[in-house]
Amino acid sequence: MTEHYYTEKPSSELKIYKIKFNIRNKDIELFTASGVFSPRELDTGSAILLKNCIINDNWKVLDLGCGYGIVGISLKLLFPSIDLTLSDINERALDFTRKNLKRYNLKASVIKSDSFANIKDKFDTILLNPPQTAGKQLCFNMIEKSKEHLNPDGILQLVARHNKGGKDLSKKMFEVFGNVKEITKTAGFRVYVSKLENK
Repeated sequence: MTEHYYTEKPSSELKIYKIKFNIRNKDIELFTASGVFSPRELDTGSAILLKNCIINDNWKVLDLGCGYGIVGISLKLLFPSIDLTLSDINERALDFTRKNLKRYNLKASVIKSDSFANIKDKFDTILLNPPQTAGKQLCFNMIEKSKEHLNPDGILQLVARHNKGGKDLSKKMFEVFGNVKEITKTAGFRVYVSKLENK
């Protein structure tokens, strides 16, 4: 049975890779490894999220389930003023997140956490490419807990294949937040956004 990347301590042999990609006209190069999500390339979902997500200067940003940091680190390079936190359960992924931050001399908080278990802060946006192969309930839990970790008017931004679980995730976002909108639709993926409305 293939080991899942949503695991605390990957036991697979460590193989190190380097990937290069261009996002929003910026060339980025990151180290990746076996036992983490999409180690050989920028995956389609993350690429679509990076190209279309809403980010403002000085925002407090959480990359939830960050893997080796591909979304959060790319955004920190594009928007240096953001206050970035990256979290994952996978210890190998977090090791490479730290390596990639050091490579670019970037400052960010790196937290080992199963979903929101060890996350205390609130954020202006939470970015999520959910680990759907780890199960729908885990993804639903991430959406539910996001609401508790957003500042007023903060937004959850989630990317998924609409016809492969994304539709259910967007319904869950609407159920939790009372609103959801699609900000992009491409290659079968959609980026869904829900806002914590300041009542």
